[in-house]
Amino acid sequence: LNAAPGRAPRQHVRFLPAPGDGGATGLVAARVPVLADHPLVRGPRFRRLKIGAGHRLDVKASGVFVLGIGHGNALLTDLYNCHLTKVYTVGGLFGKATDDFSDTGKLVEKTTFDHITREKLERILAVIQGTNHKALLMHSNIDMKTQEAYEMAVKGLIRPMGKSPPIITAIRCLQLTLPEFQLEIHCLHETQQYLRKIVHEIGLELKSSAVCTQVRRIRDGVFTLDDALLRTQWNLQSIQNAIWDCQLKVKTELEKTLG
Repeated sequence: LNAAPGRAPRQHVRFLPAPGDGGATGLVAARVPVLADHPLVRGPRFRRLKIGAGHRLDVKASGVFVLGIGHGNALLTDLYNCHLTKVYTVGGLFGKATDDFSDTGKLVEKTTFDHITREKLERILAVIQGTNHKALLMHSNIDMKTQEAYEMAVKGLIRPMGKSPPIITAIRCLQLTLPEFQLEIHCLHETQQYLRKIVHEIGLELKSSAVCTQVRRIRDGVFTLDDALLRTQWNLQSIQNAIWDCQLKVKTELEKTLG
């Protein structure tokens, strides 16, 4: 902001000395810039800028990370109250276990994994999704036999509108090339460490072990990777464009969810 072109300095009228006839000195009116507006006098125009973080990412995760600037911090709170679904791609590696469920943690054990097939993996994922679906209905506090519940289900609005444990709304296998695999997980109220623990538990259910190699958020509510800015795009113009492009998305979602 401070590097952007600033407004022109204000002008005021000063009476300056001017040589007159016969060597006499007179005064002449002139418009000159106000020195108080000079950048070297007033310093940077912007010294503080309020920036708020949305759903956080830990140091081992990557992907979409939403920030609010200025009055956008209030919108972050509104979006948080919408309890929108987030989507991750999670990488895993069968055959070993660590103390923190990640591939960089301290090795605890090694196991075999040749017996694992895609069919067995998808069976475990179906069980996880079914269990979490029951939790979703329980924490949403909605009578599923009512017309209201049907209309909310059609609009995709069934979700806990208060505090709840982490809930996985959908999970599927994107790729399995032993010992590596990749999952797509749709979830609410999660942490990235919780997703790493899910990978660990999948390994145990398959009579093996597994560690998480990657957690990447590809969607946070209305925001996707297409809305994200790369590090090379962290400049004023790109940020302005991103804000303008996302305004309608945010407004539409808030009206739909919060009315």
